Amino acid sequence: MNTMQDDDLANVMRALGHPVRLSILRILATQRPGDCCCTDVTQCLPLAQSTVSQHIKVLLDAGLVERHAKGTRNCYSLRSDRLAAFNEACSGLFSGLAPIQLHEPA
Repeated sequence: MNTMQDDDLANVMRALGHPVRLSILRILATQRPGDCCCTDVTQCLPLAQSTVSQHIKVLLDAGLVERHAKGTRNCYSLRSDRLAAFNEACSGLFSGLAPIQLHEPA
């Protein structure tokens, strides 16, 4: 599996940095891949469809979700490969960081 570069990792972290987007990922995880449209997600959240659409776009731009045309509707599903790559990139992300030694003034 390819390792994510720092800029890609930061982009995914920004996309995951909002509770609504985390909720959308959880909703998509419970649906059959490619069967969940924006209206389905909106029914699960107390938000307007336009707001949900904006959050889905952020997830799409980060590569965490993919869009599939189904008739006149766009349906969404998780990108398991990207989520796995993110999970791998985060594994031990902070373990190699040593605490900063602060020198007290003399």
